[in-house]
Amino acid sequence: METAEKELLSLGLTEVRQVDGRLNVTVPHDKLYSVARYLRHERPEKFDYLIDIVGMDYGDALGAIYYISPSQNPSLVVALATSTESREQPELFSVCDLWDSALVYEREVYDFFGIRFVNHPDMRRIFLRADWNGFPLRKDYNADPAVNPVPLENELIADMERMPSISIKMGERVEEVHQVFDEGEYVVNFGPQHPAMHGVLHLRVSLDGEVIKKIDPVFGYIHRGIEKMCESYTYPQILHLTDRLDYLSGTMNRHAMCLCCEKALALETPQRAHYIRTIFDELTRIASHLLGWGCMCMDMGSITAFVYGMRDREKIMDIFEETSGGRLMANYNVIGGVAQDIHPNFQRRIKEFIPYMRKMLKEHHLLFSNNPIARGRMKDIGYLSKEKAISLGATGPSGRASGWHNDIRKIDPYAAYAQVNFDEALRTEGLTYDRYVIRLDEIEQSLRIIEQLVDNIPEGAYAAKTKAIIRLPEGEFFQRVENARGQLCVHITSKGDKTPYRVKFRSPSLVLVGALKAIATEAKVADLIMIGASLDYVIPCIDR
Repeated sequence: METAEKELLSLGLTEVRQVDGRLNVTVPHDKLYSVARYLRHERPEKFDYLIDIVGMDYGDALGAIYYISPSQNPSLVVALATSTESREQPELFSVCDLWDSALVYEREVYDFFGIRFVNHPDMRRIFLRADWNGFPLRKDYNADPAVNPVPLENELIADMERMPSISIKMGERVEEVHQVFDEGEYVVNFGPQHPAMHGVLHLRVSLDGEVIKKIDPVFGYIHRGIEKMCESYTYPQILHLTDRLDYLSGTMNRHAMCLCCEKALALETPQRAHYIRTIFDELTRIASHLLGWGCMCMDMGSITAFVYGMRDREKIMDIFEETSGGRLMANYNVIGGVAQDIHPNFQRRIKEFIPYMRKMLKEHHLLFSNNPIARGRMKDIGYLSKEKAISLGATGPSGRASGWHNDIRKIDPYAAYAQVNFDEALRTEGLTYDRYVIRLDEIEQSLRIIEQLVDNIPEGAYAAKTKAIIRLPEGEFFQRVENARGQLCVHITSKGDKTPYRVKFRSPSLVLVGALKAIATEAKVADLIMIGASLDYVIPCIDR
């Protein structure tokens, strides 16, 4: 970190400081691109992973925070903060030619804050309709329902496919409008109601015969404005919303928010709570992977596999219900620990589940992994290289199937992960089959983690005492966890009040749909469903 700090200071940046294990750097907006390009391409340890872009309204300026990290040293995180004083026509230079994930992140910042990115090829809104008035996450946003009445008609396809852009050509600023698809292209709609989309995702797909030439994802069908709602919720109330991001990783999302708040408060969470939280997280991971496995198999016609996956998942839901009272959404983690102690049957039922699940894993491989028809649908299709996965920010099992070491449980252990031995499941071929089978590999590793913890849960309190009204100190706080689809990150900007000034969730699923565009282009249309299923994205996490 000291080396990176010296390099940034040598670039003429004066505001460089170490905060909570990361480097916070303030960059003038006219130097942002040159600094980003240096970090991405010109230093030995290249910052090739753009974690997230957080749009900000500072009151007197609009800006963004770029969280970046080198894949060779993933524990190092640098936050580049920049801003522009113009609120009427705010603009920043795009970094989408440096990191592929910026193609979606910058559109998100534009949608909610109105900041346009010069040299970005597609400055459409990403979640809201093209005719939406205002930018909801600005502090001066007019939330009067009369400004944006409930529309009674569908958005026109022509409006959805009009791509405005700003570029610099021969030293001149040029504004242009392009169409997503050329006249005469054969375009097919997939979703948003089709069950194989795994949620309300709408794909506009251009075909040349059976070959996919272009994909245009349309988001926002289940957008709920969660990050806006967070600004008027207290910190304990926000926990309720985190369960409903990626609802199949609910306990892990909630864990991330709790860890971020506890870090800000310098609150010491009891070891008992850390162990219980880790067990709950790994049970949630197993349940999510079982459902993902079952849905992927059903997409290929194997209803039996889906039924088996749901059967095994129900055993985890029963364990959750007995201790927390909830099933899909356990509502169990609280700031400082867990809501209540574990049920007397908790450890016994888990120890019964572990050998059962290991036996079922063998059956699942026999039933489907070695099925010649299934292997034929997954082998040698959907290639994603390690370099492309990093540039796209495709973390989690999808990135690890391409050989990218990105597991936060190993990189920056939290809760009780430092106390257990487990392997980061990695594969190298980056194909649909690798993304399929790596989730079954991860179930075995989750069982290993739980096995080491379940008989060693420390005695003592299950939660630390907290004040009735929780106020985070003024500052910016950041936390990463490993959920079932990849790295879920929480950014909180606090002004010292009982409600946050800004909350941003990094969705691991958003960039996975970006990966779908890259992987499926030039593939056969019959392979599109399997490629999408292998990425295992969850749409409510994207739309938020």
